[in-house]
Amino acid sequence: MPISAKLLYPKFPFRHISRSRFEKDKMSTATNPDPGLSAPAFIPLEANPELMTSLLRKLGLSSALQVHDVYSITEPELLAFIPRPALALLLVFPVSATYESSRLAEDAGVPEYTGKGPDEPVMWWKQTIRNACGLMGLLHAVSNGPAKGFIALRPPRENASPRNRAPRSREPRTDRRARRQDDVDLHYVCFVKTDDGTLWELDGRRKGPIARGQLAADEDVLSDKALLWGPLKFLERGGGDMRFSCVALAGSLD
Repeated sequence: MPISAKLLYPKFPFRHISRSRFEKDKMSTATNPDPGLSAPAFIPLEANPELMTSLLRKLGLSSALQVHDVYSITEPELLAFIPRPALALLLVFPVSATYESSRLAEDAGVPEYTGKGPDEPVMWWKQTIRNACGLMGLLHAVSNGPAKGFIALRPPRENASPRNRAPRSREPRTDRRARRQDDVDLHYVCFVKTDDGTLWELDGRRKGPIARGQLAADEDVLSDKALLWGPLKFLERGGGDMRFSCVALAGSLD
């Protein structure tokens, strides 16, 4: 059965969906990779292409690229609306018990990633700020593969460190206090294809970047193979929860 636009891209109120206390209590601190309640918190980022494109361009992304809605991952006529090649795919998905079991099993025995520097195959960002998975996804999208060549250098005074920039994206103190116990149960993951053809799954909640397979020269993150290794696997683990959404980074239509 095709995954329709209505199912794949519901206009749910992203920032107001909270994980139940029951689900929180089932996860011990040893198995829960999320930053604690005392960690800095961002306002959750909506899966809105216009908003994401605006944010990325403020951070230095060239106007040659923009974020696009992905209304279906199984219907070619809807995928055809997206310029190709697509350089990155961001998936928003519900953090279900089935997904968490799969994550724990796959991460078991895997050491924490410590790679850094230009010799690493990808740039991976560990999430240490609550509700920052959307920003982490965007950073993964533009710092890997061909997209990294579309970042314009800014004057030194504008290149503030992430620590200095973070307060601009954080909630006002009153909002943080009012929503201190809130925990969003939707999460972003990013898929990119690097220059050697590897499809990478990049998620700041995991122990590091995950190589999902090798793509051919004419395949991108929206190719059948990439979708099978990426979003469709998440849909299989969704347990009937259809709060999934996709956006892609590709050429600009402006």
